[in-house]
Amino acid sequence: MQIDEQQAGRGVPPESGMDRAMKWMRWWSHLSERAFRVPFTRIRFGWDPVLGLIPGLGDITTALFTLLLLITSLRLRIPGIIRARLILNALLDAVLGTIPFAGDIFDFVWKSNSRNLALLEQHARGDRQPSASDWIFVLAVLATAVAAVLLPLWILGSVLEKLETGFLGMRLFAAAPARP
Repeated sequence: MQIDEQQAGRGVPPESGMDRAMKWMRWWSHLSERAFRVPFTRIRFGWDPVLGLIPGLGDITTALFTLLLLITSLRLRIPGIIRARLILNALLDAVLGTIPFAGDIFDFVWKSNSRNLALLEQHARGDRQPSASDWIFVLAVLATAVAAVLLPLWILGSVLEKLETGFLGMRLFAAAPARP
């Protein structure tokens, strides 16, 4: 690694590849979520909700940023529960971002890139250890995802059962009698 002459003369340590990656991720996060301010307010937004208006484009940029964060988190040996939280923040952004109009508002408010970068930096510096709230967040999102899959299946089964017994007056899906 080359040391810049100005840095060497001032006793400033050379910048590592990880420092450059973190600077780049801060810049990307700023552009994607806080680059602009609504006049006369404290509301900030970036290119992410704007690009989200073009189907797929906002999702791709968020996915690329999340991938970079995950690679960095692996290199920094960030705890697995925090990596799970990074992924779930991005998945929430991606899934809820698919809802027309409401998803764009969610992108404007949630700012998953900033949340993920803050999590990564806190744990990389050792400022924060994984806490109960990290586990609660991950488990709550996973429970919600499981419920989102199982609940419609249970409702569909209930409706089909009511249709076959109430509407038709006979059981279509009853077990066949055993053969002698």
